[in-house]
Amino acid sequence: MFAALLLSAGLALAVSAEPSVTTYNGGKVPTAGELIFEDNFDQLDLATWQHELTLWGGGNNEFEGYNNNRTNSYIRDGVLYLRPTLTAERYGEDYLYSGTLNMHGGAPFDQCTNPLNYGCERQGSYEHILNPIMSAAMRTPLSFSFKYGRVEARAKMPAGDWIWPAIWMMPVREVYGNWPTSGEIDIVESRGNRDLLRPSDNLQIGVKQVASTMHWGADFPSNQWPRTHYELNDEAGFDADFHVYGVEWTPEGITFSVDGADIGNVTPPEGGFWELGEFDQDTWRDNPWQGRSKMAPFDQEFYLKLNVAVGGTGVAGSGTFFEDSYINGNGAKPWNNTSPTAYRDFWEGRDQWLPTWTGDDTAMQVDYIRVYAL
Repeated sequence: MFAALLLSAGLALAVSAEPSVTTYNGGKVPTAGELIFEDNFDQLDLATWQHELTLWGGGNNEFEGYNNNRTNSYIRDGVLYLRPTLTAERYGEDYLYSGTLNMHGGAPFDQCTNPLNYGCERQGSYEHILNPIMSAAMRTPLSFSFKYGRVEARAKMPAGDWIWPAIWMMPVREVYGNWPTSGEIDIVESRGNRDLLRPSDNLQIGVKQVASTMHWGADFPSNQWPRTHYELNDEAGFDADFHVYGVEWTPEGITFSVDGADIGNVTPPEGGFWELGEFDQDTWRDNPWQGRSKMAPFDQEFYLKLNVAVGGTGVAGSGTFFEDSYINGNGAKPWNNTSPTAYRDFWEGRDQWLPTWTGDDTAMQVDYIRVYAL
């Protein structure tokens, strides 16, 4: 009888629970406030996180390759470490100039994940050396995705010149078209340089700064990220301790936060991101989000991603996360974004940056990630 009463009470609670605007894993609807994802990194859960295996270098022609190796991604004392290392440590320096890196594998989760720009196999040469850095990128498109909710990620940013960590989200299906038309949500990014000055505003933008950004646009050239980009500076440096990086994503807008304090809010008008971006409707571009919610493209399920990149030249020499104009207090940037031999320039300029890479300090350390329904 008592058990029946408890069951009845439980059913009453379930029926009266407030409905949630959140969906996850293909449309499942949770209870408002429910914890729908949690990883405290007591172990490396490869059923949840899939490693990227590619030499592509991302959209910014970065210098790292991504692999599944416990030197680059590992758990220690309940903390996930994503750490860049030297490819030459594994294969020898001469190998960069003449060897072959092959990311193909025979097992289901050991196959190259991105073939772009010779991402699955590369042959080193003097002009085009192999990726001088190996690192890790982990994501959840096969295990977890969600639309609308609150994300909390407690993490410590790495230190070391030209290191580029990120915790972000990508659309599990590109419903509105290729990047950035289907959107990107960067919860936090930073730069590992301990003394990096942006001369345009005389601001420190290395470890003393973190940023949150949304990428979106009607096509690649029209990416409107500067309209939805937010920065936070702290003299202590975000490499000195753990902070909680958050995003609250609702049908009305997106708010970014650090340690519970808001650093930026995006609330699109009724015309959505097409209106927010002030796109010229007389051009060849059509509104890819026409007839959808005002949050489109951010009205679809996104997955989580963690990675640590290094350097990069941007697209067609157009600039990148590390602009040539930035002033590095530890010595000049060893490559130029227009150089056809940027990989080699970076590697052969390692006397500038390698002394700043110190053990686990070069790793992004993640204590936990949690996602709550709204």
